[in-house]
Amino acid sequence: MLREINKSLWLYPFFLLFGLFSCQTEETSDSIFFGGQIVNPSASFVTLYKDNKTIDCLALNNNYRFFKYYDSLQAGIYKLEHIPEYKSVFLEKGDSIWVRINASSFNESIVYSGKGAAKNNFMMDLLLNYETENNFLSSKYSNNSASFQKIIDSLLVEKKNQWIRMDSINQLSPIAQKITQAAYIYPYATRKERYALLRGTYWSKIQDSTYFDYRKYLSLSETDLAFFDPYINYLMNYLSEKALDSAQNYFRNKQTTEHNVKRLQLIDQYISGSVLKNNLARAVAFEELLNLDNHEKHDYFLKQFLIVNNSKSYLKEVLGLHSDIKNMSKGKKLPQLALQNHLLDTISSNSLFGKPTVFYFWSQTQMGHYRNTIQKAKLLTKEFPQYNFKGVCLQPFNEIVFQVHQMMDVPHDSQLAFIDFEEGSKKWVVSLLNRAIIVDRKGTIIDGFGNFSSPKFTEILGKY
Repeated sequence: MLREINKSLWLYPFFLLFGLFSCQTEETSDSIFFGGQIVNPSASFVTLYKDNKTIDCLALNNNYRFFKYYDSLQAGIYKLEHIPEYKSVFLEKGDSIWVRINASSFNESIVYSGKGAAKNNFMMDLLLNYETENNFLSSKYSNNSASFQKIIDSLLVEKKNQWIRMDSINQLSPIAQKITQAAYIYPYATRKERYALLRGTYWSKIQDSTYFDYRKYLSLSETDLAFFDPYINYLMNYLSEKALDSAQNYFRNKQTTEHNVKRLQLIDQYISGSVLKNNLARAVAFEELLNLDNHEKHDYFLKQFLIVNNSKSYLKEVLGLHSDIKNMSKGKKLPQLALQNHLLDTISSNSLFGKPTVFYFWSQTQMGHYRNTIQKAKLLTKEFPQYNFKGVCLQPFNEIVFQVHQMMDVPHDSQLAFIDFEEGSKKWVVSLLNRAIIVDRKGTIIDGFGNFSSPKFTEILGKY
């Protein structure tokens, strides 16, 4: 028999879930088994994180498999990373989960099996459905608010019914219920917040009150969800909407330091729990610091960040990013890195200069992006022969990469790879694949944060 479901679309009351069962009729092991296989791996290991902290680093064996028993993991959301991709996975005592991933098509390929697989497959199916729905919804943001809400609510009912069926078959634990419900509730709440950001300028107080009625069913203090992407995405959009005055345009204000400072103040005012508060402040800080147009105001922003954040590790991380961005400023010498060349030798980035050079980036997990990038690199090489164009792979090379280079007729000596993704992405501040770095013949930075896919990129190359 199905458990009783609250009539509200937006909330199955989380605070009641933990009282549903006082005992278990079936004995559950305290250990957790977690393993899997990576097809077409882009690295030789996977990393398990919880709350932004490394729990374990597991090497892939000769069959590209990893596995381990854990006796002391707490139930909750973990992140499984296979550089440079990651995905959330829910683990709790008694689970015995095996995951299969094709790194060449990361999200689309993930399949879980074993005890505890159903809740994770449900969340992966949701994610893929949302990506498909985005194409449908992109044309619906021009609808009036009542029409848009009706569409979102119908999609929410559909996912709610799917959740009911899944829960009735699997008899989820209270914490698993909470997280899997959050996985479908908060993405639709986020879409409502996004609509308000795009269309809510000049709404009256009555319109605001009617439209945002769903907010009263949602919580701003879910510590269990403090590192769960659907929940954090909702809160970040909620804070953006709250930070706007009624007559302010979102697109004109979202990139300003003043807007991000106001979001920090709202975090301090509305968000409960230091873990959640610190994580949101960190997210806002990263958005602000990576917006280079605001560079002159970043010191002011960091003073406000210090007021809200009380995590020493986050403060160190944010200040480190600020320092790394300064080191990539125009006129600075490009920070030295150890890179891998096409002969699999380790070389210094400093050995690559002699003529102006453009570094562009790609990943073995995003081969569609790589094909487009290579086509543009070939065109730019002909148009700007005074430059060297060097592709930098985020992962060390493997035999599959060399086969791709041969099929795509890519000059092997034009390609390099990070040996250590964490060090390389940090020193050169690589946060987007479209990123490009331009240096002169001595390795002095001309543009440390170019957009390789932008039509204006050729204008920058033409100036030097």
